[in-house]
Amino acid sequence: MQVDSSAFVADPELIRALQERSTPVSCESDRLLFRQDAPAKGVYILHQGAAKLTMYSHDGQNIFSVRAIPGSLLGLPAVISDLPYSLEAIALAGAQVSFVTRSDFFDIMHAQPTLSLMMLQVLAAEVRTARQALS
Repeated sequence: MQVDSSAFVADPELIRALQERSTPVSCESDRLLFRQDAPAKGVYILHQGAAKLTMYSHDGQNIFSVRAIPGSLLGLPAVISDLPYSLEAIALAGAQVSFVTRSDFFDIMHAQPTLSLMMLQVLAAEVRTARQALS
C-alpha cells in the first residue's frame, strides 16, 4: 500500500504555534515515539530528518509503512479523537523532534481558533491519502 508522506505535513504557522509549547525529544539513535494502540498522550513535530510510521494488523503483520518528512505532525488523529494511536512512530537517528502534550495542544487550539482550520487540513489530507491508498 502506497501512502503519500506529505499528508502529515502541517502549515508552518501551525508548527510555529505548537513549537512554542513543545519540549525537545532526543533522537541520537532511532527513537520510538509511540506504539500502535497506546493511549494518545500528545503530538510530535518532526522538524528535521525523518520518521517511520507503520501500521500493523492484530496478528502483528506489517500492513504498511511510510516515511514522514520534516513539517509532519505525528499522532494528530489520536489526540483529536482521544483514542489510541493507530500507527507506530519511530524517529530515525538524527531527527529533530519535539513533543506537545494533549493538554497543551488543546490550550493552543482554544487560544488561537484559526489554527484549528490548519489542523483540520492535516487531518483531511491524511484521510484523503488513506482513501487513495486503499483504492
